[in-house]
Amino acid sequence: MYFEILILGLIILFLLNYTGRISATRFVADNEVYFRKLKESDWDFYVKARYGDAVNPDFLYNQRVKKGLIAILVLVFFFISKLSAITIVFCFVGGYLIFKLDYNTLKKYYKAHLHEIDAMLPHYLKGLEILIQHYTVPVALGKSIEDAPAIFKDGLQELINEINEGNDRIDPYMNFAKTYPVRDSMRMMRLLYRLSLGRQEHKQEQLLAFSKTISNLQQKAREIKYRERLEKMEGKTMHMLIATGLGVMVLLILAVLMLMG
Repeated sequence: MYFEILILGLIILFLLNYTGRISATRFVADNEVYFRKLKESDWDFYVKARYGDAVNPDFLYNQRVKKGLIAILVLVFFFISKLSAITIVFCFVGGYLIFKLDYNTLKKYYKAHLHEIDAMLPHYLKGLEILIQHYTVPVALGKSIEDAPAIFKDGLQELINEINEGNDRIDPYMNFAKTYPVRDSMRMMRLLYRLSLGRQEHKQEQLLAFSKTISNLQQKAREIKYRERLEKMEGKTMHMLIATGLGVMVLLILAVLMLMG
């Protein structure tokens, strides 16, 4: 009975969407202001970490909203014969879980590739350090965009635009760090901001401190990389030993059974 109601509801929903009577895309677009309040602060970063500039984070977010709304409607059709306050809450919870599914998937991808993504910032800052030796920090930032990792380019452009508009506070640098919450991004942006404020006679001293911090980050990234490789090799070795041990045990058992036979 419930299955038939669900199928009928899905057919009606499909026909209404196909004929243009209702449109999930238009509904999401018309209420975009409200749905944006559910958007995670690090969503854009995770999308760029996974897809680079090939995918628009806003487009993927709207797709997530549509999936969540469709899931709510499907659950409502499924429980339509016994709707109550509890089942309605259950439908919205189910829709919210579907809405969060893509976000959690991208977050898992980031954690699985944490070293690769986190290593991009110190690598970029090392190149920026060379430019700062010859230019001011804002000019060096502008010249660094072309060779910067794709994941950072939009944020760097926003940072430069804010600085060019006369914002000489730390806010643009912190906004960049919040947009790209990779390892030590907050600390590195604070150092970069202090370097932009330094007088010319103290620039070399501050630049040495900046360079030392970047070198420490690169060393830390290399250590993490080597540790991950070692753990991976140890895991493979352990699996091989277990498989070999089990194989030997099976052969011994077969040999004993054959002797007993």
